[in-house]
Amino acid sequence: MPMIDVYAAAGTFADKHTLAAELARALMTIEQVPDIPMFRRNTAAFVHELPSDAISNVDGESTYVRIQVLTNAAALDRAKQLAVVERFTALVVEAAGDQTLRDRTWVLLTEAPDGGWGLAGHAHTNAELVDAARAQIAELKAAQ
Repeated sequence: MPMIDVYAAAGTFADKHTLAAELARALMTIEQVPDIPMFRRNTAAFVHELPSDAISNVDGESTYVRIQVLTNAAALDRAKQLAVVERFTALVVEAAGDQTLRDRTWVLLTEAPDGGWGLAGHAHTNAELVDAARAQIAELKAAQ
């Protein structure tokens, strides 16, 4: 149930909502989590537009994108880490319509510690999240 934050200069993306949905969908696919409401409703991306003067490298350039992906602990093995960085970079480049942005897109992968994933007023452990997903899968199967 990851959270994705994208930071870029205002005007970088024409359709922020579509980019956010595509990033969330891509992460669910890469993580290989079940396509159930629990994950669909709680995997989200936020696109933050900043004034261009709020971003700078040492030379004063401000055409960068930073993506921070927060997952629960151990959600991404090495192959999934590589896939997230590659896919997210491609989605940003496509959404911006700027191939040169590939070299200026940073993707940071961060894990919440076990028990450090708060949802619905409770700090969930990984085991609790797995149990909740299994319970929802069982409910959906029973309803069919």
